[in-house]
Amino acid sequence: MSTDAMRPMSSTPSGSTARLGASLHIKGEISGNEDLHIDGSVEGLVQLEDRKLTVGASAKLTADVVAREVVVYGSVKGNLRARDRIEIKKDGSVVGDLTTSRIMIEDGAYFKGSIEIDRTASASTSRDTDIDKPAYTRAATVSTSATPAHAAVTKSSV
Repeated sequence: MSTDAMRPMSSTPSGSTARLGASLHIKGEISGNEDLHIDGSVEGLVQLEDRKLTVGASAKLTADVVAREVVVYGSVKGNLRARDRIEIKKDGSVVGDLTTSRIMIEDGAYFKGSIEIDRTASASTSRDTDIDKPAYTRAATVSTSATPAHAAVTKSSV
């Protein structure tokens, strides 16, 4: 059974995702304007500014990556920069520094490096404009009509 059938792949709005197969070995720079799924090996630079890079389970990257979103099932040695998010799945491995607005590292994943949360990227793409405010400030802006009844009783009994 194919491992691709076990993990859904989101694709570009046009429905195209480029693939580099497991037998392909690339040295140099990859840049483009479409989503990319890598199963082979890449040494160099992968630059997909507004697109998604998926590093497949059999992939080995020794490269710096710049993309909108990066999902790692395989092995990456290099720095990752994603405007939206970086995910390291349970069998994924990353040795390098991460810069992103959102991060998810599953149990069982391996990561060695530093993480920088880039709040400027999240503010420009986020629907929630108060993301930079502390949680207690955001909670205070919620109307009292949304407050649960038991909380209102506690407030009135004070």
